[in-house]
Amino acid sequence: MSAMTASFRAVFRKEVLHIRRNRAVAFLAIMMPLMQMTMYGFIDQTVHDIPTVVVDQDRSVQSRELMDQLRATKTFTIKEITESTQVARTAIIAGRAGVGVVIPPDFHNKRARGNAAKILVLIDGSDSIVSSGALAAVNGVVANQNLELISRDARGAVGLSAQPIILFNPEGRTANFIIPGLIAVLLQMISMMLVAGSIVREREQGTMEQLLVTPVNPLGLMLGKVAPYMGLGLVETALVLALMQFVFQVPIRGSLVLLFGVMIVYLAAWLAAGLFISTRAKTQQEAQQQAQMLFLPSIFLSGYLFPLNGMPLILQAIAQALPTTHMVAVMRGIVLRDAGFIELLPHIGALAIFAGIMIWLSVRRVSKIAA
Repeated sequence: MSAMTASFRAVFRKEVLHIRRNRAVAFLAIMMPLMQMTMYGFIDQTVHDIPTVVVDQDRSVQSRELMDQLRATKTFTIKEITESTQVARTAIIAGRAGVGVVIPPDFHNKRARGNAAKILVLIDGSDSIVSSGALAAVNGVVANQNLELISRDARGAVGLSAQPIILFNPEGRTANFIIPGLIAVLLQMISMMLVAGSIVREREQGTMEQLLVTPVNPLGLMLGKVAPYMGLGLVETALVLALMQFVFQVPIRGSLVLLFGVMIVYLAAWLAAGLFISTRAKTQQEAQQQAQMLFLPSIFLSGYLFPLNGMPLILQAIAQALPTTHMVAVMRGIVLRDAGFIELLPHIGALAIFAGIMIWLSVRRVSKIAA
């Protein structure tokens, strides 16, 4: 028993000292679950505040009352009122709106005469969660109006009806919604995991010192590290796109040239981020843990699984700072909605800014190591 106790004490003391020396790993092990539980516990899957464009071709009291009822549901946030259906469709293609409500020019006259009136509802089907919530909310507004009409006139009054049109994914296929976003998440995971331990591995193998005594340029060193992984990421992109189209039957409606161009920027952002983590970590285990801290936020806060509008404002702000959020939007925009460069420019610009910042930070950090 005494030998076992002595062995236990010796090993226990050794592991405690190891944890004390490597405080970063202990901090991540304790704080990461607490932070993630706090963040993700606030995610609300209830669909609300969907950006909405109203095409009001009637401009009457009745049309304004209808808009007030849409706002009252808390499901819709009216961002724009126009008279052109093309404006609404363009906003949906660009991802600026999820719903377009078209009120016809004879809406007031039909309601005043007690005739059947119909509104047209354009719904972005590329996000199945949002589309189902929007459809349920519109049907609820129509049902409430009809109940009010019946209560006032029970002699066969004809009420309101809605004609929904699900754009881009009329069948409501889950694969069309999940797989384009999944590609963005998978490529982040692969790119960061491959490069995150590269500098640490050089240190542990003793080759980093040999590399630094050579007249190596910091930018050249960084590019040399990430270029092979960039090529690997693009090959992986081609493979998963082929799998998506031919196995899962998800059509690619937009430009492949644009998609691969944006993917280069996206991969550059995460590869530079992985290299930056690698320069700061002391061990490969620590580098992998720091990389993993970005995985769950990218999955839960990017709009890949849950609508961004269902999150608190602080989580929405964090989501906008994540490249995966913008790449998920780009993938769904190009693959499902045939969105072009102009429609996706805000997301492409955000990716370019993040990539530029991470490349600058990585070069700066490599320069300090080389010095």
